[in-house]
Amino acid sequence: MGSTMKRRFLVAVVCSLLPTAVHADDASYCAELGALARRYLGSAGAMGGMGPDPDTQQAIQDCNSGNTARGIAVLERKLRASGFTLPKRS
Repeated sequence: MGSTMKRRFLVAVVCSLLPTAVHADDASYCAELGALARRYLGSAGAMGGMGPDPDTQQAIQDCNSGNTARGIAVLERKLRASGFTLPKRS
């Protein structure tokens, strides 16, 4: 009886960690896309610096605030449209 309870507890713990692991993977993928966008996408600003457009900036902010689904969708679209091959998603 004791080993059955331990097994159930272990299964419950593992199952509870799965969404967290997926979220962490989404957050790191979103951050990677954001870094690529910051580095390679954008146009010259009034002060001579390069910066991403407002949609890309908002997507990066979405990634940073945890709204990875929206951030990833926008950043993937912007990077693909600029001819980039997206990094592999783990």
